Amino acid sequence: MGSYFGKEIHISIFGQSHAECIGVTIDGLPAGEAVDEEALRAFMLRRAPGRSAESTARREADEPHIICGLHNGRTCGAPLTAIIKNGDTRSKDYDKLRDLPRPGHADLTAEIKYRGFQDGRGGGHFSGRLTAPLCIAGGICAQLLARRGIETGAHILSIAGINDRRFNALGETKETLDRVKSAPFPVLDEAAGERMREAILAAKAEGDSVGGVVECIVTGLPAGVGSPMFGGLESMLSAAIFAIPAVKGVEFGSGFGAALMRGSEHNDEITLDGGEIATRTNNAGGILGGISDGMPVIFRAAFKPTPSILKPQRTVSLSAMKEEELQITGRHDPCVVQRAVPVVEAAAAMVTLDALLERNTDKI
Repeated sequence: MGSYFGKEIHISIFGQSHAECIGVTIDGLPAGEAVDEEALRAFMLRRAPGRSAESTARREADEPHIICGLHNGRTCGAPLTAIIKNGDTRSKDYDKLRDLPRPGHADLTAEIKYRGFQDGRGGGHFSGRLTAPLCIAGGICAQLLARRGIETGAHILSIAGINDRRFNALGETKETLDRVKSAPFPVLDEAAGERMREAILAAKAEGDSVGGVVECIVTGLPAGVGSPMFGGLESMLSAAIFAIPAVKGVEFGSGFGAALMRGSEHNDEITLDGGEIATRTNNAGGILGGISDGMPVIFRAAFKPTPSILKPQRTVSLSAMKEEELQITGRHDPCVVQRAVPVVEAAAAMVTLDALLERNTDKI
């Protein structure tokens, strides 16, 4: 059940980093929905590896092949399954890691849980490689949402302590979101982005890595979507975002900053905007009681530094049960944040569509 998500749409991700393929099955999509496969390929290319000096040298086409679930370019009511073939693998890079678990990775916990039967090549099914089929699911969900005036967008808020400007909590234009989506390095302030890239390359030159924060916004979502407590939008979004490898924190609206505010500062006063109910501020991040309030949903996800680094680290030999030094080889991202931006968008789109379908199970 670990790779299964959704209430109204059911998404199951399968495969391992160095298996023949990885993929996703999506059940419950409304029938008759057009899927633009060229737009989906463009979305996938945003997270694909080997496209810049700031990412891993592993090159994968990340070409999605939809093998069922479409008829004449539209969803037909059957589960939609898509696969991505793995090509540029170097499994020998991982031979010694079965005995020497890497610090910061799931090597040790997987060994304990699966008793040595896990596929450790490239991180197996714990690898960030599995965010590619997640992007297939989210990319398709985003197309359905866009037809209903709901847009998801994200950008790099910070890397290595270098900050981009935040999204306007009261909303961003579609033009702004489209511009950042098409940018080679997805930031709002290009000068800040250049400093981030320099920090990534500096860490890479030292055999090290850096982390950062991705900020995401969902605009156009009507009020009344979501449920209280465990079925709330925040709960669902958090679960989906924490499924992305390297995420260590999620906050909504003013987030942890709310702890420093008074109620008179944090409360979003209610007003009328063109005859429609709105709020003057958006410290709640568009969600109250687990339910959308009609304002943009806005949240941020913190990503840890990539754990695969070239610097020597201490670990334990599982066969000899003694401490040893580990020197990791292979091809790894010195920072995952820039490639994680479309992944966060994809997760947000999946949750938003699922919650929208739950609100109106007969139609959306």
